[in-house]
Amino acid sequence: MQIGFPLHRCCHLHLQPPPLKLPSSTTTTTTSLSSVHRVVPFVSSSSTSLSTSDLAADPADSPTAAFRDYQDLFASQRSETAEPIVLRPVHGSVPADFPIGTYYLAGPGIFSDDHGSTVHPLDGHGYLRAFDFRGGDGGACWYSARYVATEAQREEREAATGRWRFTHRGPFSVLQSGRRVGNLKVMKNVANTSVLGWGRRLMCLWEGGDPYEVDPVTLETVGPVDLVGHDRGGRRRRDRGRGAGAGVGVEVAAHFLKPVLRGVFNMPRKRLLAHYKIDTKRSRLLMLSCNAEDMLLPRSTFTFYEFDYNYELKQKKEFVIPDHLMIHDWAFTDNHYILLGNRIKLDIPGSLLAVSGLHPMIAALAVNPSKPTTPIYVLPRFCQEQGRNWSAPIEVPWQKWALHVGNAFEEKDGTGNLKIQLQASVCSYQWFNFQKMFGYNWHTGELDPSFMNIVNEEEFMLPHLVQVSVELDKKGACCGCSIADLSSRWKKPADFPAINPAFSGKRNTFIYAGSSSGTRRFLPCFPFDSVVKLNSLDGSVKSWSAGNRTFIGEPIFVPKGVEEDDGYVLVVEYAVSKRMCYLVILDARRIGEVGEVVAKLEVPQNLTFPIGFHGFWANR
Repeated sequence: MQIGFPLHRCCHLHLQPPPLKLPSSTTTTTTSLSSVHRVVPFVSSSSTSLSTSDLAADPADSPTAAFRDYQDLFASQRSETAEPIVLRPVHGSVPADFPIGTYYLAGPGIFSDDHGSTVHPLDGHGYLRAFDFRGGDGGACWYSARYVATEAQREEREAATGRWRFTHRGPFSVLQSGRRVGNLKVMKNVANTSVLGWGRRLMCLWEGGDPYEVDPVTLETVGPVDLVGHDRGGRRRRDRGRGAGAGVGVEVAAHFLKPVLRGVFNMPRKRLLAHYKIDTKRSRLLMLSCNAEDMLLPRSTFTFYEFDYNYELKQKKEFVIPDHLMIHDWAFTDNHYILLGNRIKLDIPGSLLAVSGLHPMIAALAVNPSKPTTPIYVLPRFCQEQGRNWSAPIEVPWQKWALHVGNAFEEKDGTGNLKIQLQASVCSYQWFNFQKMFGYNWHTGELDPSFMNIVNEEEFMLPHLVQVSVELDKKGACCGCSIADLSSRWKKPADFPAINPAFSGKRNTFIYAGSSSGTRRFLPCFPFDSVVKLNSLDGSVKSWSAGNRTFIGEPIFVPKGVEEDDGYVLVVEYAVSKRMCYLVILDARRIGEVGEVVAKLEVPQNLTFPIGFHGFWANR
């Protein structure tokens, strides 16, 4: 989600959107955009240099300032802090009842090397940050950050000099220097997407390889961990739906593709997803993998794993689905695994260009909006259900691309019907584009903010929060399904839904997410600048906004008591105008009220880091 470039790569921008009338207060309640508009793409000219006086003369709310701020948000950080440092509070203080534990935040840290190449934010090497609350010391918070020393990171960074030379293209990038044409070094495991603390072990995960274990105290990299890739023991079930077999031809193709995938992509046979779930009721860690060859075949093989606290595999279930799907996040309930299917297809011309090295490898895939619906797969978690063919999806009559899941739960009504509800962030197929995520332009290596700030008058295309409802009768047949906005009072882009983790898999009331106040004329939708708290029962909304030229990352909830919103919300604030980062502690109950900001802790300017992806709170 981040990339960095020198300021002289700013550009001339020609934008004239109509004015956006929004509240100017940094603390808002239930408001929505009073008008919609279409953002004209930013026009970049890398050859244009801006002097220091030119930059200083730019108004804070101008196209040039917006472009510059967007680049600064994705600026690389090469420094590490092996020894923890105490963060200085610039507002309030860490409360005495704040839980003892550590907030770990994963994300990329480096985007440009010392030889002229840049990479997509998703291809940046993993940079793990830790905010350690030890109790005592007057409520001090200790900060440390280190790169995850993956095999690719050790190859691309010279340990003696600290200089970088990118040799792997990465699936979303094209190198500007070094070997470009015919470069088959693509799938480098950058361990940059999420971080997991489970069973006294800490791991950084990526979407296409094994997790890397990291020491939870020193942040030193221990090494890769094979959790799922080599047919481990334990109870195992392979479930195939009626007609779910891919056919002899596909099986033969898969057989021949395996060595290609392993050799060209350097991918394990089973591709572990970066999103995991924790079933607090059963004290289990749930993980999901896909078969590597399924990326290129008209079928999808999903394997679910359930581990106890000692990483003993308690259950393994495999499902083969006759559809070409891409899953990033997923959900579980007491008795089901749930997938919101994103349909994709193989792009033959793109594949040829991708293999040549002239286009990113992700060009081999494209979204497939062939059906005007969203497929939902409700898969049996423990036993085979009678009377329902789970391989046939429940088609929700609304075509949306699923991004992240906040929570899912199931309940039986008085008639014995099973009702499943799921809260998630989704976007439009018309907007989602593998090659343009975060506005990355692989031709120039720059980021175009306009892609993330498109507003369509007819359709809400950008990420937003929805609630999906599915009803199954006693025999398991679907008797109703729907998808609707999570709140009719919040019509703004939002993503990274989070809840109190104690309510995962159970009925919950509150959802916290990153969102936008819309007050920035030329960055009205993204990057996010607000934390929004939605009440799923009455639709009410409250929010806190960071302020002008200040953005935020993913919020996470830290429980304090037994009630659902009794706790704190942690979020990193990126003040690009100051080139500073702060860890903000919000009182979850007081969001949208006076006193919502409990504390604001300053990361030293020399250690300011780029925006992160996903974090994890580990109690001690």
